[in-house]
Amino acid sequence: MNVAVDCVLEAKASLGEGAVWDIEASALWWVDIAAPSLHRFHPGLTSNETWSMPSAIGCVAPRQSGGAIVGLEEGWCAFDPADGSVHLLNDMAPGLATHRFNDGAVDPAGRFWAGTMPKNGPRDAAAGEAGDGTLFCLDTDGTCRSFLEGLYIQNGLAFSQDGTRMYLSDSYKPIRTIWVFDYDIKTGTPSNRRTFFDTNAVAGRPDGAAMDADGCYWMAGVDGWQILRLTPDGAVDRTISVPVEKPTCLAFGGAKLEQLYITSMGEGLITPGTEDRQPYAGGILVCEPGVKGYAPPPCVA
Repeated sequence: MNVAVDCVLEAKASLGEGAVWDIEASALWWVDIAAPSLHRFHPGLTSNETWSMPSAIGCVAPRQSGGAIVGLEEGWCAFDPADGSVHLLNDMAPGLATHRFNDGAVDPAGRFWAGTMPKNGPRDAAAGEAGDGTLFCLDTDGTCRSFLEGLYIQNGLAFSQDGTRMYLSDSYKPIRTIWVFDYDIKTGTPSNRRTFFDTNAVAGRPDGAAMDADGCYWMAGVDGWQILRLTPDGAVDRTISVPVEKPTCLAFGGAKLEQLYITSMGEGLITPGTEDRQPYAGGILVCEPGVKGYAPPPCVA
């Protein structure tokens, strides 16, 4: 699909990730895992606020009571943009000095889900080593529970707007699969895990994701120079080429949720020799894909 994709912020991030739209602030939260730092980009002002984090930050969500919730190595933390302070809410996850949070998403009831992965990279599946990443949920009352183990590079968390489906992917090259679960929004319980899409059929592996108002799943195709729109039955509906090799996360934003923001990996993580082809690697990109998006609610905890 021929859609113009522009760079709106030459952020020069190493590992840009965690894009999420804050409806109340009309701003895009995002993270640089490698820096580590938290950012809030204001498209209307073309300004980007930056706060250093005490450890690797995997994900962020605006908080219903103000500020944001961030996933740090210490656990789930509350962040106050007024003074840049961070304080621990729950240390159940990641819970290991060797792990960090990766991708996260808030369900329609305000629960914050996120997975962990080893800081030094995933275990070797070819050698028979099982993944040791875990999917966690920060409930609305601030408690935390684990749901799923055995993940290598957890990614692609998203929820349908009606709260009946949860999506999850693993970006690890031998896996590169997106799954879908039935989801009980009242209890926050996923069930009936099944394959939604095998990305061996396309160029990119599954990274971060976003949902649109039609119930379609948008996938950042890392290594593939593309993003994809998948219908609820797992069929590729649209493929949009992007000017970066490694798009990482997606979020619909704008006044009418008509814009799709894209984070990306930058210098040191892209393929050597491709730098001239992707001067905006590590930047924040945006396009208008022709559909209205869905922005998850803030975290309640």
